[in-house]
Amino acid sequence: MTKESSKAPPLYPKTHLLAASGIAALLSLALLVFPSSDVEAKKTTLSLELESPAEQLTQDQDAAEAVQATNETAASPFAQIDNSAEQPQETAQAEPAPTPVVEEKKAPTHREVIVAKGDTLSTLFEKVGLPATSVHDVLASDKQAKQFSQLKRGQKLEFELNPDGQLATLHSKVSDLETITLTRNDKGYAFNRVTAKTSVRSAYAHGVINSSLSQSAARAGLSHSLTMDMASVFGYDVDFAQDIRQGDEFDVIYEQKVVNGKAVGNGPILSARFTNRGKTYTAVRYTNKQGNSSYYTADGNSMRKAFIRTPVDFARISSKFSMGRKHPILNKIRAHKGVDYAAPRGTPIKAAGDGKVLLAGRRGGYGNTVIIQHGNTYRTLYGHMQGFAKGVKTGGSVKQGQVIGYIGTTGLSTGPHLHYEFQVNGVHVDPLGQKVAMADPISKAERARFLAQSQPLMARMDQEKSTMLASKR
Repeated sequence: MTKESSKAPPLYPKTHLLAASGIAALLSLALLVFPSSDVEAKKTTLSLELESPAEQLTQDQDAAEAVQATNETAASPFAQIDNSAEQPQETAQAEPAPTPVVEEKKAPTHREVIVAKGDTLSTLFEKVGLPATSVHDVLASDKQAKQFSQLKRGQKLEFELNPDGQLATLHSKVSDLETITLTRNDKGYAFNRVTAKTSVRSAYAHGVINSSLSQSAARAGLSHSLTMDMASVFGYDVDFAQDIRQGDEFDVIYEQKVVNGKAVGNGPILSARFTNRGKTYTAVRYTNKQGNSSYYTADGNSMRKAFIRTPVDFARISSKFSMGRKHPILNKIRAHKGVDYAAPRGTPIKAAGDGKVLLAGRRGGYGNTVIIQHGNTYRTLYGHMQGFAKGVKTGGSVKQGQVIGYIGTTGLSTGPHLHYEFQVNGVHVDPLGQKVAMADPISKAERARFLAQSQPLMARMDQEKSTMLASKR
């Protein structure tokens, strides 16, 4: 120690000491009564960290930081220091003080893992310290237990281990509606499924087609399945392969399945309106007294005809019906007695109407072919298929709209497409120009009941559309 440092501290006048003591007391009182925003935020965060689970902790820390950012100036070095101190959990765990904050007050036997790309049930068991034999025990315990091996990326699995480190419970949320659980017992594991109770509400969507129906429907909030349903409802009147134009529009009211106020799935379309080339078509779903549901126009005529207009959804017509077309492979003039629909390989092909399958097999230049007889008058042919749908075979029967096969390039074909033919009394006709008969309308006995349902639905679509357009002005 130097001589200077060993000297006694200088003596100050008594009046100076009294003044300094008074100022210090006033400053202490001010800090107690008016703590800085930095101190307040830290107090709140500490309290929440000790009492809340990890997910709530993160939200509350963000909220505390937002309060700090509002009360302090951007140039404050204290704000910067405080923000940098609140790091992710890995950083916080490195310092002794925050350790009880990050470590949730969960049982030490609780484990949670999130399914990542490439994960299997075995890798997830390994992550929580369970041996590979546990996976076998779980999957062999119950037939339904195999559902735990059907993993989805982002799915969370929760493990509860017993004091010996063995699996006691395995739990996972499969969807917004379903959770599955395996619980250890004396005989092995018991499987349990819980399905959340849903309520049903109706929802409205409106769209204007700018490029394609699928893109416009997605922008309007319709799922892919609802878009396909809408195309199916109007498929008897609108050819979605060649009739769609920019400016066409649609309105749809459909059922939504709801759990705790959150939409978790969709039900059927209740009513819809589609305007194509300036002509408007309407559809209302009606369930008769016998429990059979079908779609009708707003005034009660059936939407269902004897045949659908297009056997392939959203396909492009690559070649039309012609008696003088030059064959692209044979390179000679040969009548094209059908319509070609170009679509990606594997696209489903639907039966145009109810009927009996005369052929489901190979047929010369047509490759894999299905021929359907519809009553005594009509016959349809579907060629160049990649393969046949399950259950479709020669001598069997099919229903209108049933998938019978998939787009391919078998036979004399330059690319994946469907060759579709339509015959009336053995004579080939242009399926695009063929007029088809309508099914029966609403019966007189049920007409009043039908109108009581259809009229409010039509009125609601008008009201919803008007409200939506008014809000955009």
